Amino acid sequence: MQYRKIGDSDLEVSEIALGSWVTFAGGVGFDTTRACTEAAFDAGITFFDTANMYGRGEAERAWGEILSAHPRDDYVLATKVWGPMSDTDSGLSGAQMAKQIDASLERLRTDHVDLYYAHRFDTTVPVEETVEAFQRVVDQGKARYIGFSEWLPEQIEAAVEIAGPELFVASQPQYSMLWRAPEAEVFGLSERIGVSQVVWSPLAQGILTGKYLPGEPFPAGSRAADPEQARFFDLVLRPGVLEAVQRLVPIAEDLGVTPAQLALAWALRRSEVAAVITGASRPEQVRANAAASGVELDAATLAAIDTALGDVAVTEPVPAMYVKPGVMHR
Repeated sequence: MQYRKIGDSDLEVSEIALGSWVTFAGGVGFDTTRACTEAAFDAGITFFDTANMYGRGEAERAWGEILSAHPRDDYVLATKVWGPMSDTDSGLSGAQMAKQIDASLERLRTDHVDLYYAHRFDTTVPVEETVEAFQRVVDQGKARYIGFSEWLPEQIEAAVEIAGPELFVASQPQYSMLWRAPEAEVFGLSERIGVSQVVWSPLAQGILTGKYLPGEPFPAGSRAADPEQARFFDLVLRPGVLEAVQRLVPIAEDLGVTPAQLALAWALRRSEVAAVITGASRPEQVRANAAASGVELDAATLAAIDTALGDVAVTEPVPAMYVKPGVMHR
């Protein structure tokens, strides 16, 4: 396993991270969650990503029990705030953030998280209030560093203008061979302000594993076959995608890696990317994903990938789900 620094922080993380979005929060039981987490530690993965809204706290609660068996200094823990936790609890107001960080820490059985993200930008709250709330969380020692997920450039710039260059260290966008939208604006802006990318869905919801074949039913037990876990497939499952992904298979074979490992190595080729967040429903998937660390792709391989995919990748700036434009000021 190789490790990278996040932004201008002193956080050193495994470049393969383990996340808990649609797996541990919805489709995977506790025993399997524990097995996947222990497999991650065995493979050198030290970076774990969750959010308060994943399973309305259940993902945090599971990891609170599992990770508390390990020394706190042995792993880097990230969680997020913004999403609905009840009919009246959501967003990035000062009161909500004070309430939600304490609830997250209680579920996670720790006195601090290493990285605390705004899951989305809150256009209903003055950005000054949000920034001040994050600064309080850091000043109180409840989070070491702050990040944002799927903020628009105008929102990033507004927050950084208030906070200064040191508060934010990480951006968490969707990014994969099939979804390259952040390259257009977010990567360059983030690099200028000392912010690294910690990307989600680098396997495009599993499509880049190559297991979904054109014209055939989704495999039983796969994420795409589970209505609860397949809600976000339409983001990347467009006409021609599955055929293009099959053209990647021989490229991976020539390198002696799996299509999934090829996709993870592709995302990690960018110096702006500190880590890729992977999901897993079985320990063997964790081990296979971890093996992508250190795989280097030469110029010829990168060119072959682009040729295989043709024009199916999203390259223009596209707002993520639940993103609203605009910035409120006091």
